[in-house]
Amino acid sequence: MLDVSRELVCHVSRLLAAQRRARGTRRGARALTPFRQAMFVLAWFRKREDIAVLGAGFGISRSTAYRYHGEAIDVLAAQAPDLHEVLHHAHEQGLTHLNLDGKLFRSDRCGEQTLSVKGESIDAWYSGKAHAPGANLQALTAPDGFPLWISDAEPGSTHDITAARTHVLGALCWAAAHLDLPTLADAGYDGAGIGVHTPVKQPSDGRDLDIDTRTRNALLRGLRCLAERGFALLTGRWRALRHFTTSPEKIGDIVKAALVLTHFEHGRHQ
Repeated sequence: MLDVSRELVCHVSRLLAAQRRARGTRRGARALTPFRQAMFVLAWFRKREDIAVLGAGFGISRSTAYRYHGEAIDVLAAQAPDLHEVLHHAHEQGLTHLNLDGKLFRSDRCGEQTLSVKGESIDAWYSGKAHAPGANLQALTAPDGFPLWISDAEPGSTHDITAARTHVLGALCWAAAHLDLPTLADAGYDGAGIGVHTPVKQPSDGRDLDIDTRTRNALLRGLRCLAERGFALLTGRWRALRHFTTSPEKIGDIVKAALVLTHFEHGRHQ
């Protein structure tokens, strides 16, 4: 038994069928129907089974299983909401603010090298902070922590503030200025710019923060803590996100696909 709704399977099936029509695929020419392919990829998301073994259960070969898996991920990821659409929609809904958070999605080790800030050669996909290889993804969540948008993957060695500057900070500053939509973030995003509010750090000289600043920090942290719920919803529901054996560069598309599935299940798809 697959513990997803038939409506979700049908929704994914329609997306896959539309892709086949766009490619001009003849009816009956594929080993699995769009509905069965949808069940195959949803079973992988829910159970995190080996793709080849799961494919054997559906009566398809190893190569076909990987091809069908990749096709479904691409189709779903293409449905992921655009950043500016998310910002405009949040403004239209009257949201008071958004939350910005980052997460390392762990994967098997990748041998790609890069240069550190000190000019030393390091593993690009290894996070020194988490002591594990993986991909750094940034997310925007609603005030209640529901995930709204996911960025492309950056190597695990990339700091949150650097990844955010690459993918989202410019748009957030624009949203704060033109939509009156501020963003809350943790201290790792200190210096992110106008419209992105972070706690004031403790002075390096040991002085205590004044009472007003401490109160502001407590209020900001109390509001922003719900951002942790966003990634928890994704990894709790879709077990395939807990550890990746695929290329780290594909992690962004897989998490975006899971976001699309989550939006449909919660009735927030557009």
